Amino acid sequence: MPSEKYDEDARVLDSLSDVEPGSDSDADTLVHSPNAKDRDVLDEHDEAERLLTESSNAKSDFKRENGAGEGRGRRLHKHRRESRTNNETSNLVYEMEEGYKDTSSNSSTISLLLGSQKYEKSAQSRPPYIRFVLMSASIAALFVLLAYGAYRASQSSEATSHVSKQLSNGTHVFEATTILISLDGFRADFLQRGLTPSMNAFVSSGVSPQYMLPSFPSVTFPNHYTLVTGMYPESHGIVGNQFWDQEFQEEFYYTNTSVSMQSRWWEAAEPIWVTAEKQGIKTAIHMWPGSEAHIHNVEPTFLDKFKPYEKLPKKVDRILEFLDKEPEDRPQLIAAYVPDVDRDGHKYGPNSTEIHATIASADQMLTLLIEGLLERNLTEIVNLVVVSDHGMATMSAHRMVQLDDIIDMTLVDHIDGWPLRGLRLKDPERDVPVLYKQLSKAAEEHGTFEVYTLDTMPERYHFTNNPRIAPLWVVPRTGWLVIEREDFDISAAIAAGEEFHPRGIHGFDHEHPLMRAIFIARGPAFQHAPNSRVPVFQNIEVYNIICDSLGMAPHSNNGTIRLPMKTTGLHSDIAEPLELPKDDPADIDNMPGDATVSQNAATPASEPEKDTGSVPPVEQSATEEDAKSSWWKYVHEQLEKAKDWATEIIDSIKNNKGSPDKTDAG
Repeated sequence: MPSEKYDEDARVLDSLSDVEPGSDSDADTLVHSPNAKDRDVLDEHDEAERLLTESSNAKSDFKRENGAGEGRGRRLHKHRRESRTNNETSNLVYEMEEGYKDTSSNSSTISLLLGSQKYEKSAQSRPPYIRFVLMSASIAALFVLLAYGAYRASQSSEATSHVSKQLSNGTHVFEATTILISLDGFRADFLQRGLTPSMNAFVSSGVSPQYMLPSFPSVTFPNHYTLVTGMYPESHGIVGNQFWDQEFQEEFYYTNTSVSMQSRWWEAAEPIWVTAEKQGIKTAIHMWPGSEAHIHNVEPTFLDKFKPYEKLPKKVDRILEFLDKEPEDRPQLIAAYVPDVDRDGHKYGPNSTEIHATIASADQMLTLLIEGLLERNLTEIVNLVVVSDHGMATMSAHRMVQLDDIIDMTLVDHIDGWPLRGLRLKDPERDVPVLYKQLSKAAEEHGTFEVYTLDTMPERYHFTNNPRIAPLWVVPRTGWLVIEREDFDISAAIAAGEEFHPRGIHGFDHEHPLMRAIFIARGPAFQHAPNSRVPVFQNIEVYNIICDSLGMAPHSNNGTIRLPMKTTGLHSDIAEPLELPKDDPADIDNMPGDATVSQNAATPASEPEKDTGSVPPVEQSATEEDAKSSWWKYVHEQLEKAKDWATEIIDSIKNNKGSPDKTDAG
């Protein structure tokens, strides 16, 4: 048997340790004719094993007397029968774990693991290298066991447990719960237009930066996947709303869902609903870009497919419906996508009368949601996080450059992106240097766009390390377009007085003030003073923040911020609001280029121009609960005023608003 061979090898090693140098005796002679020292060692071994056996029998008798050992004995015999069919490793593991009696030196190793005092005496007389060999074998076997266990754990598809703090609203117990709402195209300075009393009250009651930076390129699909993965677009692979994949030999176009919702495009990263479901956390994903792609074959518990014209009150009803489910069915993560501001920003422009109505509608949606939370006594139970993915800039036919007038378009095989232009050439090795030189010269003359190869791309863009990124890029300055004649003939349009559509565009330098997004949060995971301000951060941080709010472990990502967020004061500490970003066509025409942006050059989330009342002071002696009650009473009063006011604004604007245009510029 394998164990007998192991015992024989051990006895040979024992005997060989005492062979005199130069002896010609073979191993068998030494084993059967031990010298005096060998006899002493073997006698000590026998005595140690006899004592261990007696001790084991005594323990077994004790268990039988107390009725505790009968089931163990049956399991032990079954284990021994099964072990006969296993290999050498199984036998060794079984003997180590069960203390199986053996006359080999292996039993001495087991005694060492069990801490036998008798073994210590005999081990002192054993040659050091023998002890080292036996110890090494034992450690190696344990290491194999641990490595195998780790491998099995890494391969398991079962949900991983997580730590969740339970809270009660007085009638129901809630696990940690977070609502994440994305307002597509909601520019940070929209909060300063006097159209968002509810959102401004939310800023004053929660924690937020003055603005949040999107990722480059500042378009919808890359940024929504960044929000839920914590990864730059170059890392998660959705590098644009539209791009070419050389390996697939196919184009990703976000509105072509038969292609773009195939999982193969998305699986370089793990979205937050996959992270949550793997850890046993139920999720409800409402129309989030990419959520229908069956990523990693893990589905949200609840999934609502995209409907571009769903009414905002219905979205609120759906969110509250999730919260009203029975505890065993209730999702802990609810992520909802709201496309309205982006859609109307494209159609009418970010400074239009129409977009004001849409902004007010989005604010009224937040009013209804907070009212629903108040009615359910969930304002201190549920985390609410409101974000956007990017801003918006006004477009004009007078701020365009015709690409055909600069390069030979017959050299171009494919163009990625919008408004950025990623050029894939038919002969890149030959033509990239040539076109780069031509475009760079034109960029110096025009001063309205920049040109990059993968080697010269600014590091802050994090837009290089992915084969889906084209080798040559034309990046227009914010508010400008570089366009092909077949798509729009600039000279002919200007001569005819034709306007360019869409009226609003995004996708420019993600640090430009017109591309700024928002992040506002409140709830039990955000234990900050009302109106708290945190440093400006990029949207790669949102994934970790949401994971922490749910008490779950995030997947690897590019973010670094973890809860609790470190505040830098209050928004009210800022003496004067900073100047709003310029978005008037004439102003942009006179701008030499993109503004230099720093974290100190921020657009604050200030109170709306319309007077909604002052924030009620809280006495220093008041308890925390009193402060919360006072604050939410104030918020409730302001929400009631906001609903009536927003309804009047929306109705008055919609009377002059045309039928909706069902184009979507992303």
